[in-house]
Amino acid sequence: MLSRFQRQGREMKPFDKIMVPQVPKARVLLWADLKHRDMEEIEKSKSTQDIERILCRALVADESQPKQRVLLELYTNLVRFCREQNFNKEQTSVLISIIKNVHQFNTETSLNNTDDCLTYCSELLLCHSVRRPPFSIDLFNSEQVTHILYYFINTYMRHYFLYKYIFTPEVQLDISLSYTGIPKDTDIEPTAKSQSESPADEERETERETEMDGEVQQSSELPEMKTTEIKSPNPGLSSKSDLRTIVEKEVRNEVMRLSAQLQQELKNSADQLNNAISQLETNIQVKK
Repeated sequence: MLSRFQRQGREMKPFDKIMVPQVPKARVLLWADLKHRDMEEIEKSKSTQDIERILCRALVADESQPKQRVLLELYTNLVRFCREQNFNKEQTSVLISIIKNVHQFNTETSLNNTDDCLTYCSELLLCHSVRRPPFSIDLFNSEQVTHILYYFINTYMRHYFLYKYIFTPEVQLDISLSYTGIPKDTDIEPTAKSQSESPADEERETERETEMDGEVQQSSELPEMKTTEIKSPNPGLSSKSDLRTIVEKEVRNEVMRLSAQLQQELKNSADQLNNAISQLETNIQVKK
């Protein structure tokens, strides 16, 4: 039986299935997160500390948490980019909301949804580049959209797996095995343990006990233990132990194979993402 577990901090929580969420429908995000008053304060701010203070108040819940510091740095760099592109207050507010929504969509699942994130970002930019009220508005022209996509791919998507690692819980696979035709006998294992103990193990156990008591004694039973013959285990028990050993060996081999396959798939995904980024960068340079 296979059971998936999702680790959140130190707590393990089981769940039935992992699914990639559907791409949300694009909508107008004008003044959705940063209001007009916030943008006026950002425009008047001269230092990075002042910008971070305003963004922290409007977008970040708790600045002391490491995850929130990562988001604060992301939004601060966006403000710098908007200033370099001479965006107005409305464009800056919308662009930060677009990146925020894409990030939230990205962190909804621990699985790879690179293509969906790119699609969602493109649809949100299109929603703010074409005048078709009330479904879309024309805040950005085609040249600005090209610069935004280039910035988004070269920053957020280039560090896509880093954001995924920081903001999504780790998924582990727990395997439990049940053997058909083998009765569960709780009395067999203690008997097998007592029969499989060697005289050397008993001698070491005796020495540990004497050390804990702080007494140095010579045990008179040790020579007798060394000369005592160990009876051969029950044939039925031996066959069950052999079966368990064989199954455990096969499970280890299968886990190693799956781990190698997972590593190869992760490598292939990273290569595909890098190829997609390189192709988009090439297309953008050709358009220029």
